[in-house]
Amino acid sequence: MATGRLAAVDVAATTNTTTYTCPASTYAVVSINICNRGAASAAVRIAIADADSPTAGEYIEYDVDVFSKNVLERTGIVLAATQRIVVYSSAANISAVVVGIETAA
Repeated sequence: MATGRLAAVDVAATTNTTTYTCPASTYAVVSINICNRGAASAAVRIAIADADSPTAGEYIEYDVDVFSKNVLERTGIVLAATQRIVVYSSAANISAVVVGIETAA
């Protein structure tokens, strides 16, 4: 089972980006950091989803402004097997990093 950094993605603008998928027969406890590397603020969405396109009820953050050179952090996220963290950003220059631990279910 993996520990530490589980995923690191350069999020494409205006696209749902699957940042991390919990492996089958596993659960994971993770934190996600969203870093705005750009010169302008960006509206960011984060979902814990069962598919690559989240439903309205799966979002844990929705259009939260992440100002230039700032970070949004969510901790204590528990994912069941095959659940995904999906990130959307209104702008480019957004990094999403997932850290945590995977454990056999």
